Amino acid sequence: MAVTTETWRHRDIMTNGIRMHYVTQGNGPLIVLLHGFPEFWYSWRYQMPFLAERGYTVIAPDLRGYNDTDKPRTGYDVPTLVGDIAGLIKGLGQEKAVIVGHDWGGALAWAFAMSYPQMTERLIVMNAPHPQAMLRAFRTLKQLRKSWYMFAFQLPWLPENALLRNNAYEIGRMLKGAAVQKSAFPNEVLATYQEVMSKPGAMTAALNYYRQLFRHPLRSAKNYTSIGVPTLLIWGEQDIALGIELTYGLEQWVPNIQIKRIPDSGHWVQQEKPELVNTLMAEFLRG
Repeated sequence: MAVTTETWRHRDIMTNGIRMHYVTQGNGPLIVLLHGFPEFWYSWRYQMPFLAERGYTVIAPDLRGYNDTDKPRTGYDVPTLVGDIAGLIKGLGQEKAVIVGHDWGGALAWAFAMSYPQMTERLIVMNAPHPQAMLRAFRTLKQLRKSWYMFAFQLPWLPENALLRNNAYEIGRMLKGAAVQKSAFPNEVLATYQEVMSKPGAMTAALNYYRQLFRHPLRSAKNYTSIGVPTLLIWGEQDIALGIELTYGLEQWVPNIQIKRIPDSGHWVQQEKPELVNTLMAEFLRG
């Protein structure tokens, strides 16, 4: 799939006390694309030109701690992270945006829609469970086994050492290993991710997302608000870390939701099946 990069623009903006780097393309209504772990803005390389060609201003930031965004020692709890996104939108002079997120970016997208409903035009989430569904799944041994890495990441310094060895070889192995469509991750793409995650402070910052999650655990059901905006959930069915049951029964928390499951994709759905994901996004946004 061809990627048009000629009109990508790299920018920095101050938001919530940090300098955030982002890449932007196109003109029109705002779409914000939030990446996951262990990624950066580049994971949206297939979506940015597609959406820009359809009349949107597309913003793909490096989240706090990643790539060229500041890497402070603190601020990796979910309320602060969604505050970063709110500050980004306001700093761009906008009142609302279509929020799109994958993996950790998807977790933040869910949280953003609940915390800032007035700033959420529409919501698109990819392979990231609604927090209520994750709470439900954590009651099962099956999901606890799949989520073993979250517990391993709680250890000090050891995860950093393991993931950064041999030019962050484990990052590349993780990306390709969790993909069904292995061709989506040729060596040059893996090298790009490995280089970015090897930047000073980046790995610790990325792991701090998981560490802060345990220090500020998922809240009880009564603290979650219903999401009323139109929502699309895209799910690669062969995700090795997140079970397909996380896509069931979401209408009780997100009444206006569409769920599209992709059987021949793993976790990195927007990179493994970019053309199909782009088509699903376009159909949803037209609606």
